[in-house]
Amino acid sequence: MTIELSVLAWGCILGILHIFIAVRFKTRQYGTTWDVGARDEDLPAPSPIVGRLARAQANFFETFPIIAAAILIVTAADLEDQLTALGALLWLGARALYLPIYAAGVPVVRTIVFMISVVGIALVLRPALVASLG
Repeated sequence: MTIELSVLAWGCILGILHIFIAVRFKTRQYGTTWDVGARDEDLPAPSPIVGRLARAQANFFETFPIIAAAILIVTAADLEDQLTALGALLWLGARALYLPIYAAGVPVVRTIVFMISVVGIALVLRPALVASLG
């Protein structure tokens, strides 16, 4: 299996972690009755950590389909190289760091880490975009 596809598999695990961590903190705030219930009731505003984890989760799931498509494109077209592998690893590493940094409320570093993940996506997409230009 290529490094890029391995990163995609680990990205799926990271997505599951985002879900479980966010729900764990939300359950801590709203209780297990909310957690196992229909969740129809209006809830009070989330605590700062619950809000940050929900936003981190939403941000992850905004970028995950893009990296997944990029990896699948370069894999299907057999365009993997050292830079696509580096890009995939950059994306995964940055996304793994993003969750605790955002949860801790670290402002500027969070944005820098996000931008590193975007650079990773660009590195993965690079050969496909070059090939599409002919």
